[in-house]
Amino acid sequence: MSSELIKVNFIMDETHGKLERLKAQLGKLDKVAIAFSGGVDSSFLLHVAHQKLGGRVLALTALSAFYPDRESNEAIAFAAERGIRHITCVVDELNIAGFAENPLNRCYLCKRNLFGVFNKTIQEENIRYLAEGSNADDTGDYRPGMIAVKELEVLSPLRDAGLTKKEIRILSREMGLPTWEKPSFACLASRIPYGEKITREKLNAVGEAEQLLLDLGFRQARVRHHGKLARIEVNPEELSGVLHPEKREIIVSGVKKAGFAYVTVDLQGYRTGSMNETISR
Repeated sequence: MSSELIKVNFIMDETHGKLERLKAQLGKLDKVAIAFSGGVDSSFLLHVAHQKLGGRVLALTALSAFYPDRESNEAIAFAAERGIRHITCVVDELNIAGFAENPLNRCYLCKRNLFGVFNKTIQEENIRYLAEGSNADDTGDYRPGMIAVKELEVLSPLRDAGLTKKEIRILSREMGLPTWEKPSFACLASRIPYGEKITREKLNAVGEAEQLLLDLGFRQARVRHHGKLARIEVNPEELSGVLHPEKREIIVSGVKKAGFAYVTVDLQGYRTGSMNETISR
């Protein structure tokens, strides 16, 4: 057996070991509600929890202007296809005191409000535990939302099991989950620089422009809102596609129609947390 194959087998054994730790953790719970966005991590967590606990699992999804309808529709379909009980909760982050001013702790305010709504729901459902889908990679960058997770004693089973995003994608593929290769997604507020007021008009402009890019076939797309200027991020290998004569014309026209005056492309390409690059730490 080659050394490369031995290495691969070791990695997979380690990954499956983490999966067994996750199942063991979940098995200790009588009932649990999963904060379920429909993304890679929360879909994997919900699926494994449902496998382990069956009808003792409840999925909770927020319906918000900060998430496009396609995200909530995919979450609803995922739960329905697997027979998982699912409750959607309407939330309006712009009603949170101080949130619209877009402070550095914006994500904390959002998570604190969201988990507060979910906690009220699980109390009505006589469920003791609420879990969310952060993974072992979610300890870097700037993540004030994790403070709210700790304060409200929300469980983070994937992180506790040591599962990384790559491992979750590998296991999701093995399990046949459609989300295994789903692009990462963060709420639309993350497209607006800290300190600049968040409005429904800005959210709508970003959402419409990003949907255009996705419809054109770009796998990962972000449209960062800088006043009248849109800064487009796509995967580095897709940058040439933005400049393709036919697509470029459609992109410029569509992004301007969404509400921007100027359309630019970030040559660094897509990366998570690009709005955090200007934060002084």
